[in-house]
Amino acid sequence: MPSDVYVLELDDMQQSAVDLGDPTRLVFDYMRRVGDVIDRLPPGPVRVLHVGGAAMTLPRYVHATRPRSSQIVLEPSVEIIERVRREAPLPPRSGIKVRPVDGKSGIGGVRDGFADMVVLDAFDGGHTPAELTSAAFVEDVRRVLAPSGVFVANLVDRAPFARVRDFVAAARDLGDMVIGVEPATMKGRRSGNLIIACGAVPSSPFGSPSPMEYRIFADRAVTDSFGGGTRH
Repeated sequence: MPSDVYVLELDDMQQSAVDLGDPTRLVFDYMRRVGDVIDRLPPGPVRVLHVGGAAMTLPRYVHATRPRSSQIVLEPSVEIIERVRREAPLPPRSGIKVRPVDGKSGIGGVRDGFADMVVLDAFDGGHTPAELTSAAFVEDVRRVLAPSGVFVANLVDRAPFARVRDFVAAARDLGDMVIGVEPATMKGRRSGNLIIACGAVPSSPFGSPSPMEYRIFADRAVTDSFGGGTRH
C-alpha cells in the first residue's frame, strides 16, 4: 500500500483502507462498488446511516464527494473508534457522528425517514452478524429510510450463497434489488463480497457501463440466481 494509505488491521485481516490524501480513492474494490451507488444518487448533500464504521472509509468518501452531508456511524467497538481517532482522525466539521453502539441497538435511535442511504458493512469473525441481515433489522432499515432511500449491504459469502439467499428473502419487499458479484465468487472458486442494493435503486447503480469484472443481477435474475432463502 502507498504510504498515504491508512490500513486498519484486526485479527490479522485488513478491515479498512483509507487514502488520507485523497479519500475519494477507494482502495478496496467492494467499497468502490458501494461508492458507485453513492455517486448515482441525486446531486447534493445526502443523509447516510452507516452500520459498521471501522476506519470510516465510506463516511469520508461521502464527506469528500458530497459536502454538507449528514452522516451517522454505528460502530460498537470503542477500541476501534479511539484508535482511528488517534491514528487517522476525521476531518473537522465533517458532519460525521460516530455512535459507540451495535447496529441492532443503534438503529432504534435513528429517527424515521432520516436516511437517503443505509450502508451495512459490519463484520464479526469475517461475516456480517445474522442479527443485521434478519427480517426484523430490515424492517428497522425500512423505517429509517426516506421514501426514495436505498439500502446497500456488503455481505461475504460463497456458493451456494446461503447467507445472501436469506438476506434476499428478508429484503425483497423493500423495492428493486440489484446484486453485484465478482465472477470468481459467482463460480464458486472462493468466498467474496456481494454488494446488494435494494429499495429505490438508481439506474445503473454500479456505474455505466458496469465494471467488466463484476456480474450484475437485476430484476428476475436476482430471484433466479439468489432465490429460495428463508426469511428469518
